[in-house]
Amino acid sequence: MEKKFDPELFFSALADITRLRLLNLMRDGEVCVCFFAETLGTNNPKISRHLSYLKRASLVTGRRDGKWMHYRITEPGEKKAAGVFKATMEMLKSDKGMEADRKKMLEVCCSPLVSISGRKKL
Repeated sequence: MEKKFDPELFFSALADITRLRLLNLMRDGEVCVCFFAETLGTNNPKISRHLSYLKRASLVTGRRDGKWMHYRITEPGEKKAAGVFKATMEMLKSDKGMEADRKKMLEVCCSPLVSISGRKKL
């Protein structure tokens, strides 16, 4: 059974800079939680708290692989909210701070932003 859309939770999830930074880092696909703390320069409990919030808002989903958790974006099922979400994600692409986060993630060992060929991608 699909969870009922909660507009307050949706907009609250998008109203926090740390959560926006996390979404920005997941923009191109799944990311292991181990990359977030180092990239954002914060601690794991804070990252976990924000990922839980995004999960409650149905904006991310997690997958366990051994001891590691991998997160990816899930777009809202509500059509108008999906439009707002897509516009928000598009806006993040041109933000200098968000761009800097993505570049910093490239410096993290075994970053998910490094393609199979070994070339870094943005």
